[in-house]
Amino acid sequence: QVQLVESGGGLVQAGGSLRLSCVASGSIFSIFTMGWYRQTPGKQRELVADITTDDSTNYTDSVKGRFTISRDNAKNTVYLQMNSLKPEDTAVYSCNARRRVNILTYRYWGQGTQVTVSS
Repeated sequence: QVQLVESGGGLVQAGGSLRLSCVASGSIFSIFTMGWYRQTPGKQRELVADITTDDSTNYTDSVKGRFTISRDNAKNTVYLQMNSLKPEDTAVYSCNARRRVNILTYRYWGQGTQVTVSS
């Protein structure tokens, strides 16, 4: 089992920045691919960015060049630095940990943190 706790959300004006943090406990953090997802009412949850165990990163097109995902295995923490925020970035952002073992994929979720970008 993995417990994930996000922090860092809030209200910011367009063009501003926020840094989200997600602290993991309960298992060996370094063996998990970590990701940030977001969801708005009436829409499917979408992957924003993820980072693998060897620090390879992946971003959805709409955040490329503005958001940066990173991890600190010594602190069991994954970060999402969000710059040049836009109103369309408004969503609940959730942290995800996933690990594939043979044919099974284990996924764990945090409770989410609200990010609101005003125009």
